[in-house]
Amino acid sequence: MSDFVNEFWNWYVILGVLASILACGIILWIQSIHHPVHEKTTDTTGHVWDETLEEFNNPLPKWWMWLFYATIVFALIYAVLYPTLGRFQGVLGWSTASEHALEVKTVEDQVKPLFDKYLKMDLKAVAADEKAMEMGGRLYQTYCMQCHGATAQGSKEQGFPNLTDKDWLWGGEPEQIVETIANGRAGMMPPYGGNPDAIGGEAGAKEVANYVRSLSGLSHDNGLAAKGKTKFESVCVACHGQDGKGTQAMGAPNLTDKVWLYGSSESKIVETITKGRTNQMPAWKGFLGEAKVHLLAAYVLNLSAAVDKK
Repeated sequence: MSDFVNEFWNWYVILGVLASILACGIILWIQSIHHPVHEKTTDTTGHVWDETLEEFNNPLPKWWMWLFYATIVFALIYAVLYPTLGRFQGVLGWSTASEHALEVKTVEDQVKPLFDKYLKMDLKAVAADEKAMEMGGRLYQTYCMQCHGATAQGSKEQGFPNLTDKDWLWGGEPEQIVETIANGRAGMMPPYGGNPDAIGGEAGAKEVANYVRSLSGLSHDNGLAAKGKTKFESVCVACHGQDGKGTQAMGAPNLTDKVWLYGSSESKIVETITKGRTNQMPAWKGFLGEAKVHLLAAYVLNLSAAVDKK
C-alpha cells in the first residue's frame, strides 16, 4: 500500500478500516445493553411468516457475543502486526514483495546448482545432453513458444523465425545464439512504398519482387526481374549485399535461399518492400539469468540440427 497518489487516500484507508472495526464493536455493545444476555423476552421483531411464524427479539447467545468480541480484538492485533492501515507496514514489516522474493530465493537455491552445472559446459556439449534438453524444452515451452510455436517452426503471418532449420538471421554460432536470446534483436526493413524516387512505387516494388524471387529460383517474370535488378543494385545492396545473401551482422535476410520470414509469394514480397517490416526479439538475460539463457541457447542449437550428433 505504498503507491497512494496523495496523502488523502492513505488516511481514507486508515480511517475506513478503524471505523469499520469500531462500528462492529459499538453495534455489539449496544445490543448487549438493549437486551442483557441473561434475559429472554416474548417481544417479537414484528416479522411474521406463514401466518403464525414469528421472530422473537431475544438477545444473542453469550458465547456468540464473546466470540464476536474476540474477532474484533484479533482484527486490531492484525492491523498492528501486518500492513492494513494505509502506508503503515505493520510491526512485523511483512509485505507481498518480500514474501515473493523469499519464495524466489528458496526456489533459486534449489535449482541454481542444476543450471550452473550446464553453464560451465560448452554449448554444443549441453545441446547433446539429453537431460539438459529436457530442461531446455520446458524453458522453451514456458518462454518461447508464444512466438515461435510449440514446434518451433515460427509464424510467417507474424514474421517469427523458424528455429528448426539452419537459416539464421543473426548467425547460428553458439555465441551468436546466446547473444540473440540474452540481449534481444531489433530488425527493421524500411518501407519504400512512400518513396517513389527509390524504387518507383508499387510497380517498381513488383519488379524488385520478381528479381528477388529469381535469386532463390522461384518462378518470375524475366522482363520485370531485369528491371528489378537495377533497382535492387541501387537500393537493396546496402543491406542484402551485391549477391543478395544478406548481412547477419545487421539481421538482413539471405534472399538466395528458399527460407522466407513473411512468405515468398509476389504479393507478400511487394508488401514487404512497400510497407516495410519491423521485428523485435526481446532480451531475456535480465529475466532468466545467464544460466537459463545458456540452456535455452543450447536447446535452440539442438533444434536447428546444427549439432554434430555422433
